[in-house]
Amino acid sequence: MLSSKERAYLRSLANTTEPVLQVGKSGITPTVIKQADDALTARELIKVRVLPKSGHGRDEIADRLSRAVSAEVVQRIGNNFVLWRRNLKEPKIQFP
Repeated sequence: MLSSKERAYLRSLANTTEPVLQVGKSGITPTVIKQADDALTARELIKVRVLPKSGHGRDEIADRLSRAVSAEVVQRIGNNFVLWRRNLKEPKIQFP
């Protein structure tokens, strides 16, 4: 569980990043889960865009994807949300 200061720090880091994953009309497929898992392993912090024609709400997709990849939802804004998962072998993000 993230503290409010850790969440604010991660939000500030995510502010300048572009979405690395898009969820479209197919919703959350095994391919999307695999891509999110790989991206989180490499980066620890990713931004995901939910396309308007996905047929599912951003909050529902964020919750389902975060559970599928064992990550935490840091922020939800517009059609985007930010996921974070610490890489235990090679941490990339150090909290101040």
